[in-house]
Amino acid sequence: MFYVIWINIGVMQDLMLAGFDNVSNNIEWAMAEMMNNPRIFDKVVHELDFVVGKDRLVQESDLPRLKYIKSCVKEAFRLHPVAAFNVPHVTTANSTVARYFIPKGSHILVSRPGLGRIPDVWEDTLTFNPDRHMNGHKEVVLANYNLHTFAFSTGRRGCPVVLLSSTMSTMLLARLVQGFTSFASPFLSH
Repeated sequence: MFYVIWINIGVMQDLMLAGFDNVSNNIEWAMAEMMNNPRIFDKVVHELDFVVGKDRLVQESDLPRLKYIKSCVKEAFRLHPVAAFNVPHVTTANSTVARYFIPKGSHILVSRPGLGRIPDVWEDTLTFNPDRHMNGHKEVVLANYNLHTFAFSTGRRGCPVVLLSSTMSTMLLARLVQGFTSFASPFLSH
């Protein structure tokens, strides 16, 4: 009984610490990249004005229509991952990944920055370009299941709070931009 409680406390601590760092670091990088590229920042402000307006703060119900802001969050996760390596894994079967043979029982460490900078997958790998994640009118999903990035890991050991982290990241960036541009200043004073 004590052992089970101890594991649950450890899991909860990991969730709280990983969730806090990942979201806040991602948003700091997204804001820094957007401030260094006024065209991108202007597109974000225009999207906020069009979807939300200038008379209220972003609400959770607005998030599905904030596609460009989600693209900025996703691009920040690609270019500036919080952890350099994914959690170590051990292969359970012989596998071939990208023409490399990986025998059963191998210990695998995946480089998150390496995945986000593969020239065969990403064009102009060191440039912050949220447009690369826009798929026309389709929803922008922050979790990348085609394994081109590992912002939230994947598989059985993937992040159990992907939806919460995605929502927090998008909401925080949107409200930070609103506050930064003073559009929401009457609401922030209450």
